[in-house]
Amino acid sequence: MLDRLNAALDLLERDLTGGAPVDVTALARAAATSEHHLRRTFSALAGMPLGEYARRRRMTLAVADVLAGRLTLLDVATRHGYGSAEAFNRAFRAVHGVSAGAARRTGAPLVSQPRVSFHLRIEGSSSMRYRIVAKQPFRVVGARTRVPLVHLGRNGAIEDFVRALDPGVREQVAALSDQEPHGPVSVTDALDGSRAEGTELDYWYAAATSRPAPPGLDQLEVPAGSWLVLTTTGPHPEAMQHLWRDAYGQWFPANPWRTRPGPELLRTELHGDGTGDGELWLPVEPEQR
Repeated sequence: MLDRLNAALDLLERDLTGGAPVDVTALARAAATSEHHLRRTFSALAGMPLGEYARRRRMTLAVADVLAGRLTLLDVATRHGYGSAEAFNRAFRAVHGVSAGAARRTGAPLVSQPRVSFHLRIEGSSSMRYRIVAKQPFRVVGARTRVPLVHLGRNGAIEDFVRALDPGVREQVAALSDQEPHGPVSVTDALDGSRAEGTELDYWYAAATSRPAPPGLDQLEVPAGSWLVLTTTGPHPEAMQHLWRDAYGQWFPANPWRTRPGPELLRTELHGDGTGDGELWLPVEPEQR
């Protein structure tokens, strides 16, 4: 999988060098996967959304033309795929912190985004614990809110939301659970496609259940399908957050599966010493070969 992902990045680089727009459909085809899985995999491995990487690379390549001074800034903008000098300048400032004109006049410090490539790193003989579970349609039922995405560390918005839940809601959610993953679970859904830090998502304190939502609670219908289940034990919340990193950095490159659209479920059992057990459920489907 990593070889195919690198081939997609080579195609992206050719588009950027020629000033062409980014064709995510073509990139996914080169990676032999879906656009959905390509975006999620790149974000998890590179630590930034695919679109943000493309913008940084495009502005890195544009610097040589800006500083050379042989072309007008409008010509530079056109050469690098922008329809106006204003749009180009906004993108340039977002990456470099100064306008293209100021960079040309003053020699201000600029930012270089290196090319990204992915390589498998062997770290010993430890194995990942996982299951593939086939589930019939079910419901996510519980309390829902919108929160910002935090890749690593505590999410204050989630903590405040859960802390403020009425004890009666907690009891209702616990009583609704009638299947795996058992008990109250954290559910994330409706994520921005970029998966950028700070973008919003739906967070649920909920249960996986066959029952309809009682008054006062929301529900999400989840279709039948396969689920990847990864488990971990360690410091909370970092060990649980690392499950996503390990899924995309280790499990998917080694196994012929990819993610499919759907909610992501995390069951956490906390210990009294700041650690916990985590079980991450990701909706998956076999890779098309």
